Amino acid sequence: MLLKDKVVIVSGIGPGLGVKLAIEAAREGARGVVVAARSADKLDDAEARIKALGVKAEVVKQVCDITQRAQCDALAAVAAQRFGKVDALVNSAFYHGEMDHASTADLDGWREVLETNLLGTLRLTQATIPHMGKGGAIVMINTMAVRKVPPLGEAGYAASKAALANSVKWLAKELGPKGIRVNSVHMGWMWGAPVQGYMEWQSKEHGIPLEKLKAQVAADIPLGEIPTDDDCAKAALFMVSDYAAAVTGAALDANGGAYMP
Repeated sequence: MLLKDKVVIVSGIGPGLGVKLAIEAAREGARGVVVAARSADKLDDAEARIKALGVKAEVVKQVCDITQRAQCDALAAVAAQRFGKVDALVNSAFYHGEMDHASTADLDGWREVLETNLLGTLRLTQATIPHMGKGGAIVMINTMAVRKVPPLGEAGYAASKAALANSVKWLAKELGPKGIRVNSVHMGWMWGAPVQGYMEWQSKEHGIPLEKLKAQVAADIPLGEIPTDDDCAKAALFMVSDYAAAVTGAALDANGGAYMP
């Protein structure tokens, strides 16, 4: 089990990757999974899905808007008070913003994107660090849009995540002496509720069969299929496991080979 007896905080619980990160953490042996989101109903869903696994993981739910430092502090404190420490932080919370291009975007609209994806993530990270010790690990959920400019228009989102990717290097350098590792995982297309919903809408909008749309995307992925959010979640959790004990300041691409450095 990758996370046997570890205490894991997962932010950004939602219908896609967020809840899968929590589920897989529990499945991989975590003794405590602290789930956080802005909506309590998403936390209830995560708890129910973890309990349905029949595993020993205890679930702690905490409503948290990562743009608010007091709420970040409260989340980290709840985890530490209940379990005595925090072993891993998975920063999955994000705000996508508009589908825009750098040359034409309303730059004022980027403020909320940066406030969540960069500053909010760093707020929660700063709040959690004091509750971590040697062997602690942090992973930032990032995006392939930082590595490869997509045709869809995600300039603001990509800019915020690129800044976060750079911050990982600073954090890894600063926290290394404390025995805390910090890494990124860059996701591309992930088959799960959000992408499925988007493609179903595109299918109806343009009269193209869903399977054809999937095949068009998969054609650019060397593995020949869109990775599932379950498998992408496992890649992220590997980075906070002891199997990655020698890895810090690194970026892992979990996108089926759609981007290769």
